[in-house]
Amino acid sequence: MREGINDERILIERLKKGDTACFEILYRKYSGRLYNFVLNISKGDLYLAEEIVQNTFLKIWEIRHNINTEGSFSSFIYTIGKNLFLNAVKLRTQEYLYNKYVLESQNLNEITVDKDVDYKLLEERINWLIDQLPPARKEIYILSKIKNLPNKEIASMLNISENTVDSQLYKASRFLKKKLSQYSAVLLLL
Repeated sequence: MREGINDERILIERLKKGDTACFEILYRKYSGRLYNFVLNISKGDLYLAEEIVQNTFLKIWEIRHNINTEGSFSSFIYTIGKNLFLNAVKLRTQEYLYNKYVLESQNLNEITVDKDVDYKLLEERINWLIDQLPPARKEIYILSKIKNLPNKEIASMLNISENTVDSQLYKASRFLKKKLSQYSAVLLLL
């Protein structure tokens, strides 16, 4: 190539016209500097620095027709590199936050599913235990705890005293508590 080809303005003018040889000269001249610059601001991320250098020169080739020949080409390259770096950091941050959100959502869903399963198992166990109660006690317990009827109404319906209703509910509750004591951890979670 001619001797004057190293003059930066001439290189840029020829680059604007699509001269690939001039592009290669500018690449060799600035790629190492840009790499070190990005490596420094990225705190040593070799992969990111390499990617930013490649993308910077790709961008320069794409916008070569609009490059200002009067300005500093070095500053131009560093500005593009810095902006690409900031975009990459922003994208990585968004990906990290999204992945964190997805993981937390999955964990919450797993916990909810686990709780639902535990609740169903506990409900089945309670129903099985209620079936184990003597028939009169079972009927009183269902009327009180499941149908939410007051003790006075239960006593009237069954033609028994309120004290009998209280006594039978106490005995049923004591029986259920004793049998369900092994599920206390599950009960606390629910």
